[in-house]
Amino acid sequence: MLEENSHPNIIESGSNAEKSSQHLVNLQEVVKTYHSSAGTFTALKGVDLQVESGAFVSIIGKSGSGKSTLINVITGIDRPTSGTVVVDQTAVHALNEEQIAIWRGRSVGVIFQFFQLLPTLTSVENILLAMDYGSHYSRRERPKQAMYLLELVGMAEYAHNLPGTLSGGQQQCVAIARALANNPVLLTADEPTGNLDSRSTEMVFRLFETLADSGKTILMVTHDNELAARAQRTIRLVDGRIQDEFVNR
Repeated sequence: MLEENSHPNIIESGSNAEKSSQHLVNLQEVVKTYHSSAGTFTALKGVDLQVESGAFVSIIGKSGSGKSTLINVITGIDRPTSGTVVVDQTAVHALNEEQIAIWRGRSVGVIFQFFQLLPTLTSVENILLAMDYGSHYSRRERPKQAMYLLELVGMAEYAHNLPGTLSGGQQQCVAIARALANNPVLLTADEPTGNLDSRSTEMVFRLFETLADSGKTILMVTHDNELAARAQRTIRLVDGRIQDEFVNR
């Protein structure tokens, strides 16, 4: 379906592509505490994490260990209570809401477990809408680029299908194409195969492997230890702290 290095305009790692010695993601002493009527819960407890450009990192841990919170803090979906979050030399923790939205649209591709495709838009329209938020390509370039992305993930023939007519694996492939819409420096995925059967899981994960081999930086939360081991590096969270790190390859 995909050939390594066949699409250089997508697989560039972004502004830090020529600075591989620098950390693309750098978290220092990150704490995240939630307050509610039920009490106080600290999801992250002084997390330090560095990820180099081009790395494929899996994040594992039991439910409630802080995996999703960690991803959300890195993408600016959530804010740390204390500590610093720097992505591609941008201090994400210091941005206001409007700045975060602009930064995320241009710099990060977010992939969800339940796809989050807009049901009334076709596959290609979902990608074109994402391009409106990033302004990476001119309006004239966008239709051709959107079709190219669908070809990249093996979904070009379904460009004009609504999400409801696609299988779960097909929808996730379209969601990955959408995440790539503005050539982000970082892809994050929170349980991207958690809602898929084994065949679709393999199809989606091979796509991640191809993107990683081509230079994309990927952070992936998964409950599947076998899939996690196929990433270059695995981080295990326990009770809001990084307990172990493994280099897989």
